[in-house]
Amino acid sequence: MLIAFKLKLAVACAAGLAGPLALAPLVSDVANRRAGDGPALVEIAPGAMSYRAAGDFTRGNRQAEAPLVSLRFRKPLAIMQHQVSSADYQLCVRDGGCRALDRGVVVAPDRPAVQVSWHDAESYAAWLSRRTGEHYRLPTDEEWAFAAGSKFRDDGLPVDTSDPSKRWISRYERESDRDLSDTAAYPFGKFGVNEHGVLDLAGNVWEWTSTCFVRSRVDEAGRAERSTANCGVRVAEGAHRAYVTDFIRDARAGGCAAGVPPANLGFRLVREPKSWVAGVAHRVSKALSARS
Repeated sequence: MLIAFKLKLAVACAAGLAGPLALAPLVSDVANRRAGDGPALVEIAPGAMSYRAAGDFTRGNRQAEAPLVSLRFRKPLAIMQHQVSSADYQLCVRDGGCRALDRGVVVAPDRPAVQVSWHDAESYAAWLSRRTGEHYRLPTDEEWAFAAGSKFRDDGLPVDTSDPSKRWISRYERESDRDLSDTAAYPFGKFGVNEHGVLDLAGNVWEWTSTCFVRSRVDEAGRAERSTANCGVRVAEGAHRAYVTDFIRDARAGGCAAGVPPANLGFRLVREPKSWVAGVAHRVSKALSARS
């Protein structure tokens, strides 16, 4: 059943919902650095935010607006300063850790790696973790929104229960207001930097997250009561939130489940705090490899 659902999404788009609320600038401890031979990171200080939950929400079998919730991040968030580059992705391909891009897809080394699927991003995270001894992973949708800060806006729309199509039309009109022909992969920095020092958020590269597409029923107060997750579809964040089938590399050809499809699919990773034991094990492993 899951395979059939994923194939269905690969050829048609269904209605999507809201994104995170635009945030006031937060006070951040920004630290741009390289972790060993890892990527440049930005460390964002703990803080709070208002967040529009991802997914499809209904109340009494009718479309409902996604709930707005308050989140607090109690630990710093270390996230890549820019998306994974084409050059770095090709290193993973040559090392056997990643699948090569589709034939005909050529991206300059100093540009973000695009036309990659969620599975490609997961493979790269696993490869980079093995290579550096650190733990890299895709951000959750909540983490991406927190890192985006004022670069992202709440794209929630009121729901007309008597005519849900009005909401879908409003969403499509707003999303299609962007330049749909702008699909080029640009050098890093093209789309600016936010208050945390993170580059190119909400540009023309949508970024995979680890968050699954969820259908939820909400009560009269807007609280989620029952949820069904479909992890064959993941949240991708960019100029607007999108839900994309996990094996899709180019959402323009199908697989988008959130209105206007993303121009490009890429990704950036977060780094988990490294434990002392893991650090020692990695240094010992490297020393033994150097001797052999």
